[in-house]
Amino acid sequence: MAGRIAALFEVILCSDYPTQLALGATLNAAGFSPVKANGQLSLGYVVTLSLVDTALLIGLIVLFLRSHGERLRDVFIGPRPIAGEARLGVSLTLVALVIGIAVLGTIQIVVPSLHNVERNPLQDLIHGPRNAGLFAVVVIVAGGVREEIQRAFVLHRFSVWLGGGTVGIVVGSLAFGAGHLVQGMDAAIATGLLGVFWGMVYLRRRSVVAPMISHSGFNLLELLQYLVFASR
Repeated sequence: MAGRIAALFEVILCSDYPTQLALGATLNAAGFSPVKANGQLSLGYVVTLSLVDTALLIGLIVLFLRSHGERLRDVFIGPRPIAGEARLGVSLTLVALVIGIAVLGTIQIVVPSLHNVERNPLQDLIHGPRNAGLFAVVVIVAGGVREEIQRAFVLHRFSVWLGGGTVGIVVGSLAFGAGHLVQGMDAAIATGLLGVFWGMVYLRRRSVVAPMISHSGFNLLELLQYLVFASR
């Protein structure tokens, strides 16, 4: 029982919500506003919050695993060769892209009212090569790397203590999708289903390498799409 309570506490703390809320409050107290005078999101705020939160979250996960005597390699890499997992991740980038396009397209046809955010607020951060480069770092480090390490940790905890990997995929993907509601209901649903996809890959492979590369590649393709449309 004590093990389950500890695992639940660790999962909640590493869900990203507590750390981001705490860091956001700290930045606000220091006078670092999330929005600029014109009402747009501040790129500096987003970059700072995302990268500091990544370091904090990964640090907590490492601390929790080591406190239980668990090897990081067993949880995040597994027995498979890294090079093979990396090649798989590249191919799975296209699968993730197809899933995203199919889900958003289906929603647009069947339930168009779920497209309740006309313009993704993050698009306004991408202006010029410098901003695009900074945002690329964020979507790789805070997106592909942090979120897949986080997902692997959560699924590992569910697999051992909290009802199994399937339960972990459902709970984790709902939370993952909810974290993207600012981009719209349709985007949140698509993101949640992508979380299911990457979670299934992790449970099958027991390695974060392929999901991490697929997720990073997917994010970069999204960024490229925004840049193309912004240039028109």
